Amino acid sequence: MYNILVVDDDKEIVGAIEIYLKKEGYNILKAYNGEEALDIVNNNEIHLIILDIMMPKKDGLETLEEIRKDKTIPVILLSAKSEDYDKIGGLNSGADDYITKPFNPLELIARVNSSLRRYVSFGALEKEENGNIYKTGELVVDDDTKKVTVDGKEVKLTATEFNILKFLLANKGKVYSIPEIYENVWNEEGFGAENIIAVHIRHIREKIEINPKEPRYLKVIWGVGYKIENIK
Repeated sequence: MYNILVVDDDKEIVGAIEIYLKKEGYNILKAYNGEEALDIVNNNEIHLIILDIMMPKKDGLETLEEIRKDKTIPVILLSAKSEDYDKIGGLNSGADDYITKPFNPLELIARVNSSLRRYVSFGALEKEENGNIYKTGELVVDDDTKKVTVDGKEVKLTATEFNILKFLLANKGKVYSIPEIYENVWNEEGFGAENIIAVHIRHIREKIEINPKEPRYLKVIWGVGYKIENIK
């Protein structure tokens, strides 16, 4: 059973999310501010966090930055429609996705299921199949060990970043639009995914490129999408 931590100072929202996700078979832990959330994360095995942005004591973005210092747990932000700037800030701080309040319970469940699939796949190091290695130039993605190396040096990616890179590298040379990337990695419709993909792409570039402003591997095709260059 997967443990999901729900963090929001609104107890009614926490209670509603608990009801929705318990019906899906998840175990729910609850916190009502960032300090409580960090205490739970540091003392329990957590598989996913649903984190509100606006909270007392320690807000969601501060809490997320603390979590990202040493953990790759997927984090879905909760935000009001007026908090677009904070959504981008959250993605920049390492969030995997966000949901706008008020949210549709079916959308919430779909986002949770999708994030957990990516995380579980990222952590599943033992597979029956071997040789799942993707390469272009000196960029290598090993899908068995979940390691990414550039020029022989390992780089650390989150589960979401890894899955985006693996998808593009497995189809190197082919250009994919933002909705296509989102649909293939998240397994759901990519409507309005521009901010999410753009931030993740920037993070990937910062980790795999010598000069992210002049990328060798991960290229943008303006007005079309992104691709991984096919380098022999």
